[in-house]
Amino acid sequence: MNIQEQIKEYITSQPEQKRSAMQELHDVILKIMPGCKLWFLDGKNSENKTVSNPNIGYGLHIIQYADGKTREFYQIGLSANKTGISVYILGINDKTYLAKTYGAKIGKAGVTGYCIKFKTLKDINIEILKEAIRDGFDHSMKK
Repeated sequence: MNIQEQIKEYITSQPEQKRSAMQELHDVILKIMPGCKLWFLDGKNSENKTVSNPNIGYGLHIIQYADGKTREFYQIGLSANKTGISVYILGINDKTYLAKTYGAKIGKAGVTGYCIKFKTLKDINIEILKEAIRDGFDHSMKK
């Protein structure tokens, strides 16, 4: 199964309200960054043990370690969780940036160093979320 098929299967496996929101966000991210690299992480480690929620990833971010090694990862992530949806915005060095920049205006969402978590799309201002996603892509591209 290719990545697009895994993503489609993951989205369609969600309960209806979450499925619609996930599909809408998937489409929004692809409009913001058309042609970006797609990722699907099933949440399992090398021993096939579940260690996280599955994630859809968008874009390409190079992580640079102190020892000089690098690792490829996604720039923006999308994941369903028990209470709602998480959007991960990676590649921003200042871990207070998202909360300071978007926390007060995004609506009913938890905003941490790299994650915006909310129950439903109606709880947030989707235009502010789009702005945060664009910002995340821009930060990663500047590196």
